[in-house]
Amino acid sequence: MNQEPTAVATEVPGEPSLEAREIADPGAPRLDPRLAPTHPDLHACNRARLLDALSEGEGMLLFASPEHIRNQDAEYRYRQHSDVLWLTGWRDPECAVLIRKGAEQPFVMFVQPKNEEREVWTGRRPGPRGAETLYGADAAYDLDELSQMLPALLQGVAKLHYRFADDAAHDRLLMRSIRTAKRAARRSGLDVPLTFIDPEVVLHELRLHKSDAEIELLKRAASITGDAHLAAMQATAPGVFEYELEAIIDGMFRRRGGWGPGYSTIVGGGDNATILHYVVNDQPLQAGTLVCVDAGCELDGYTADVTRTWPVDGVFTNAQRELYQAVLDTQVEAIAACVVGTTHHALHELTTRSLTRAMCRLGLLDGDPSDPACIDALIEAGAQKRYFMHGTGHWLGLDVHDVGAYAGGGESKALAPGMVLTIEPGIYVSPTDEDAPERFRGMGIRIEDDILVTEGGPVNLTAAIPKSVDAVEAACRGER
Repeated sequence: MNQEPTAVATEVPGEPSLEAREIADPGAPRLDPRLAPTHPDLHACNRARLLDALSEGEGMLLFASPEHIRNQDAEYRYRQHSDVLWLTGWRDPECAVLIRKGAEQPFVMFVQPKNEEREVWTGRRPGPRGAETLYGADAAYDLDELSQMLPALLQGVAKLHYRFADDAAHDRLLMRSIRTAKRAARRSGLDVPLTFIDPEVVLHELRLHKSDAEIELLKRAASITGDAHLAAMQATAPGVFEYELEAIIDGMFRRRGGWGPGYSTIVGGGDNATILHYVVNDQPLQAGTLVCVDAGCELDGYTADVTRTWPVDGVFTNAQRELYQAVLDTQVEAIAACVVGTTHHALHELTTRSLTRAMCRLGLLDGDPSDPACIDALIEAGAQKRYFMHGTGHWLGLDVHDVGAYAGGGESKALAPGMVLTIEPGIYVSPTDEDAPERFRGMGIRIEDDILVTEGGPVNLTAAIPKSVDAVEAACRGER
């Protein structure tokens, strides 16, 4: 399952080679191939998909994510806005992207200018020339030219896909540009944007349906994630600290060529596992308890999302096995239901019913697990939410909770080929819950896999990571 670091591509499809362009323009400074996008074909395909989805006279304006200060003048490691990343592969801050259907130059970028002094401090910049030569932009300019050039570029665009209220300065810039464009349009007769649409209407629907290239990246992220979970299982023992497992996992992500964790790694030992998003990870693991690990590798922007729960001693106790098997049986049933046409809501209903029956069988809830009317009444009352308080899963892709609607037109979203989602049932019993059987108190168990929907049925991208009782115990012993 070892994965070599991703090779850096240096060419844009349909363009002359970088070497040929530099020979043709020997006076221009050489472009560093390390600045090229890793997957230019993928992003070119994504832009083509977007342009196909837009009508003549429609455009889309996107801005890069801002940088954020961590403390004093130290910044968090930068992560590009996923919409910009999906369309361009551009990873640097201070960028705007304009897409225009039917324009002579449909793909325009505004980016950080080359600046030797700043590059000494913050890293190499592709600059506008790099945006054109390496990233395939039809035209590219310094970002500080945006306010001057945008009014002209918006002429001929009647509908603009733009997200208001994300950044007030961007909103003001756009509205000033439209006012200027309107004045010019009196003479030119060209349309200017009068209708505005949130980009998620078109763009996020496209991102929900993964291409073959995106699926391959998710498979590789899943493979790296599997290595990390296995290494953590083998390193687990009483007295090991949660942060030691976190270090093993996050370190494996980087060693295998990933960007790192796609979200903060969760390592919850003992009753810390009953805290759904526990990320402190600073306690020693105790003998006789479980540890719940939720961790996924981000590779070239695409992230896996996997949860496994295993015994600190390497062997499940009888009570742990009972509760674990109940969650696993539900998860297996829900994964099997991830077929084309099943709705997202139906998956959650199935999971909820299965877990509620298990809760009755195990004594967590009072009721007859074989009586459908009893189960219906418990669910109607929300009784199961005491132990299963979250959803069954979510979309997965460039974001760990990836974009895409879960419902529309008053109906739940039906699964379609190319969608990727998580299935993650769980049971969490508070250590202070005196109504729960004592043998289960303080246990938190979640099992999560990444599922690709295909015409032939569900494909579990993370199936190689052990999850049956016997397989988990074997993995804890270092056996495969």
